Amino acid sequence: MTAAIVGWAHTPFGKLDAISVESLIVRVTREALDHAGLKPSDVDEIVLGHFGSGFSPQDFTASLVLQASDDLRFKPATRVENACATGSAAVHQAIKTIKAKAARIVLVVGVEQMTATPGPEIGKTLLRASYLAEEGNTPNGFAGVFGNIAAAYFERHGDQSDALAMISAKNHFNGVSNPYAQIRKDFGFDFCRNESEKNPFVAGPLKRTDCSLVSDGAAALVIVDQEIVDQFPRAIGFRATAHVNDFLPLSKRDILRFEGCATAWRQALGKGGVTLDDLSFVETHDCFTIAELLEYEAMGLTSEGQGARAIKEGWTRKDGKLPVNASGGLKAKGHPIGATGVSMHALTAMQLMGEAGDMQIEGAKLGGIFNMGGAAVANYVSILERLR
Repeated sequence: MTAAIVGWAHTPFGKLDAISVESLIVRVTREALDHAGLKPSDVDEIVLGHFGSGFSPQDFTASLVLQASDDLRFKPATRVENACATGSAAVHQAIKTIKAKAARIVLVVGVEQMTATPGPEIGKTLLRASYLAEEGNTPNGFAGVFGNIAAAYFERHGDQSDALAMISAKNHFNGVSNPYAQIRKDFGFDFCRNESEKNPFVAGPLKRTDCSLVSDGAAALVIVDQEIVDQFPRAIGFRATAHVNDFLPLSKRDILRFEGCATAWRQALGKGGVTLDDLSFVETHDCFTIAELLEYEAMGLTSEGQGARAIKEGWTRKDGKLPVNASGGLKAKGHPIGATGVSMHALTAMQLMGEAGDMQIEGAKLGGIFNMGGAAVANYVSILERLR
């Protein structure tokens, strides 16, 4: 273990078109530093996770963090990007910087503002996280990519519409308890399962309730060297981390196996000296319900083709043996691209500190996070534990 989270901040996620990217960054920067009990001058380095890619007209954004305080002036600040795993890319970059002894206190900010972009442009922008040479003309954008994945899974393993609706219903039920969530409404299984005017099919077998939300929002973390954690009232340590990238073209891999996800989980669990059974909960990347189903299999919760068991037998519910997405996940919480991975780490830290309010999982000791960019292309796993 080299680093620990000692402070965090999180805006509500949703349609925040009256707020700028800059103001979102400034807000969470100030709140995270206050939460950690630090002054801006204490920060050694800044890492900003911001996908941008057309969502923001201001495309050079790392130094916007300095707008939070003149005392951040001349601090090194870098923007990182790795598609929908941009937030976790920023977190892992901070850990590497600390491990290299290049900094002791790193501020990590994740941000995105998507809703100000016209709908058709949102689809084109998100599709850039696919291999455009082969997948660039996929109807319905990235939803179409995952709609094809869902259709292929159904062909190989049978119709899983019930399981997908159960995942959606679970995450919306959990989202009611999350004060930051974009949608805080329990839709129930029947609404998620059945096509309707309010829940039409979007792509392949995926309906609207199978797809994550277009969102604005920000989150921030203060990450410090483990050698100074005794100076802070809270400390959530990184038991292990792993990051692997897979081929970008779907044609070069069996997309139904999410091998990058499986490899990242295997590496992180091995580094941490733990098994999946040791985890108290997992926050995973449910950009689409079929993704969460495949991630059950990739993390080793079930064997290949048996992911539906995890939801149908209640394993991943909040009172199950491995609660998954107690926050409501991307499905209910929202998915502002650059903020998502930072949000996952902040919410996991809240759980482990016993400060998650109505989201709280009793006795949570070890939390797992999986955040991915593209269709299991950039794969990040973190395993967190409370130090103090």
